[in-house]
Amino acid sequence: MRLRKKPEATDFLNAHPEYVIIQPSEWKSKMQEQFDKKQPLHIEIGMGTGDFMIGMAKKYPNINFIGIEKYDSVLYVALKKILEEEYISNLRLIRADAIDLKDIFAEGEVERIYLNFSDPWPKTRHYKRRLVYKDYLAIYEHILVKQGVIEQKTDNRILFEFSLMSMNQYPMDFERVSLDLHHSEYAEGNIMTEYERKFSVNGPIYQLVAHFK
Repeated sequence: MRLRKKPEATDFLNAHPEYVIIQPSEWKSKMQEQFDKKQPLHIEIGMGTGDFMIGMAKKYPNINFIGIEKYDSVLYVALKKILEEEYISNLRLIRADAIDLKDIFAEGEVERIYLNFSDPWPKTRHYKRRLVYKDYLAIYEHILVKQGVIEQKTDNRILFEFSLMSMNQYPMDFERVSLDLHHSEYAEGNIMTEYERKFSVNGPIYQLVAHFK
């Protein structure tokens, strides 16, 4: 997701350390200290405007969540939404790029990663930029616990097929593959992103759940 640059975004983020981890690399291996209590840690890479992370954190108070977004202007919108809620003690935000995750999280510090409606980079020459390319999978494997899990949702068929191929070749084991999440047995417990609510009427939502071997 891309929004117009908001000049006030950086200052706004820095003014809310109760949610935004300002220097995340300084908390490597001790990220749990950011929360009220130590619990399993799940992260969303490319959290967008925050609906999924807010919904998950409220639904699962026994899990700590970190939403990661590289654009200040997008994180700004997410934080404003969060501040409209009562304090969510198990939710934090980080401004970072996925390529830098090994500088932020220690080996085995994360239990689950969510990739929701990531940029599909549809041109073939850009396939290495997709967040499911093998170089990114290696980063995820490093920060995840043994047999750590990745969940992906997308409405882009090309990205979904590429994800299946990339994860299978890595290799990873698939726990779930859905070609139409909203009309499957898993629809009831699905927490939607803002994008998902707006655009799922245009076609199916693909989902996969896979873990490292």
